[in-house]
Amino acid sequence: MTEPPSAIPAQASDGAQPPASPLKRLSVWSWIGFDFAAQPFFTVVLTFVFGPYFVAHLASDPAEGQSTWALAASLTGLCIAIASPVVGQWADRRGPVKSMLLLLGLVQVLACLALWRAAPGSALWPVAVAVVLAGVAAELSVVLNDTLLPSLVPRASLGLVSNLAWGTGYVGGILALLVTLGGLAGDPVSGLTLLGLTPWFGLDPAQFEGARAAGPLAALWYVAFVWPMFLFVPDRPRRAGLEKTETTKLGGAARAFWRTLVSDLRDHPRLARFIGARMLYQDGINALLVLGGAFAAATFGWTVTESGVFGLLLAVAASFGCLGAAFLDKRFGPRPVLLTGLTMLTLATIAIVSTGPDSTLFGALAFAPDTGAFGLFAAPAEKAFLLYGLLIGIAFGPVQASSRSALAMAVPAQDAARWFGLYALAGRATGFLAPLLVAVLTALASLATGPTTATRIGMAVIALFFVAGLALLPRHITPGC
Repeated sequence: MTEPPSAIPAQASDGAQPPASPLKRLSVWSWIGFDFAAQPFFTVVLTFVFGPYFVAHLASDPAEGQSTWALAASLTGLCIAIASPVVGQWADRRGPVKSMLLLLGLVQVLACLALWRAAPGSALWPVAVAVVLAGVAAELSVVLNDTLLPSLVPRASLGLVSNLAWGTGYVGGILALLVTLGGLAGDPVSGLTLLGLTPWFGLDPAQFEGARAAGPLAALWYVAFVWPMFLFVPDRPRRAGLEKTETTKLGGAARAFWRTLVSDLRDHPRLARFIGARMLYQDGINALLVLGGAFAAATFGWTVTESGVFGLLLAVAASFGCLGAAFLDKRFGPRPVLLTGLTMLTLATIAIVSTGPDSTLFGALAFAPDTGAFGLFAAPAEKAFLLYGLLIGIAFGPVQASSRSALAMAVPAQDAARWFGLYALAGRATGFLAPLLVAVLTALASLATGPTTATRIGMAVIALFFVAGLALLPRHITPGC
């Protein structure tokens, strides 16, 4: 069996030996800060505030909303699958990536600002297109930022730094959710925010202006906190002798990537298997994150406030999960973290789709009607759903962070962009499939049953992607294992 590419050197890209602890370096914390700046888009826009608003209130009914939102997620995944490996190949041939990061950031910010115009009664697809543009720009930015990691810290610290960055990102998501729920999003009935305040800036709860403000908030948050990455993280060096080749252009990079794709995977079979496994389980994670909050809103009739609090609790759980995984990954490597996390995701996904408004575990545990219940998550079924959601929160951050560190350990720093482009392709090549299957099954089930049952049937397919990823995950991932 051909060995994977050699491990990255335990030196910084400038050849100088890094300090004993990479966490003492401003450049490392600036790189970690990118996740803090970027995560609120995924948290407050895609998952827990704007997404549930789109499904439960912007659309005419939850089934139509979930189908349209899932199709938008599929389109986003397809665009990323096509673009990410080409951008990665181009970056490896060219070297520096910050100029492209700046351009992508501009697209993301403008698209997020446009979401403010998604008032009730607006057409769904123009709003969905803005979400797709923002999502593609955000995901490609993550790809390019990830390519800076292998040359920034020694191999032994990759898992630690990657998990800390992911956990720091969730802290950013938590704070953005607190701002949204505590100051911007008022309850349509009471007119007050979660903290009992009148919404800031005169936002009208009846028009769901607090949920619509999630887009501009994510845009401003990104601008406010991403700049240390541009100032203090060393860019990748320009590749000597390649400045004038065709492959420094995006068109040439596309042709070069497809020429080398098959040979790269054939020459590195363990990496090929890991990337295949990641393709499957990341597809499940993407679908779960994009659709999970909307699914809960449709099942229990949650308001934006309840969906946001649910997201807040999941983000807190994810932060602690990443903190624990950071040290587990450093001590035992990424594979045990991946096995544990994927098992938890499989079981928790099955549990959430087994939960309806008055039962859980597919009716094995039924709850008596509680007509006097009031407040957040007052119904017993909601509490059960919340427990399963916290298990997902603990698991999905470490799975993604340790996947990133596993690849960074296995590839040479000078080729990191190409491999991370392929890695992103693996996370998105079938990225349309899970949301598309959810959309199709939900739409078909809605012809024979009610909207709540239809959404449960559609979401059940996500668990299959975690099972398939577990089955394909190789016994060894990184060199020397």
